[in-house]
Amino acid sequence: PADVMTIGYPFMDTLPEYDGFLFGMPTRFGTMCAQMKTFLDSTGQLWQKGSLKGKLVATLVSTGTQNGGQETTHLTAIPNFAHH
Repeated sequence: PADVMTIGYPFMDTLPEYDGFLFGMPTRFGTMCAQMKTFLDSTGQLWQKGSLKGKLVATLVSTGTQNGGQETTHLTAIPNFAHH
């Protein structure tokens, strides 16, 4: 559908131009949502080239309930960013 946002590969090629990233992500049972995981997985070619090495990254999360796993979402996101 036309109203569904997609991220095209030309956009992915611009990521190395940024100084850092701030990712806002919803929490699903104490981890980031599947869409965010898919996005990070799609940066594999950039990771292989070392294009994102040394970039700053921060996260903010959102849940529908108190004690919904906000802190564990931040923690489970760290390995994805540390490997890039």
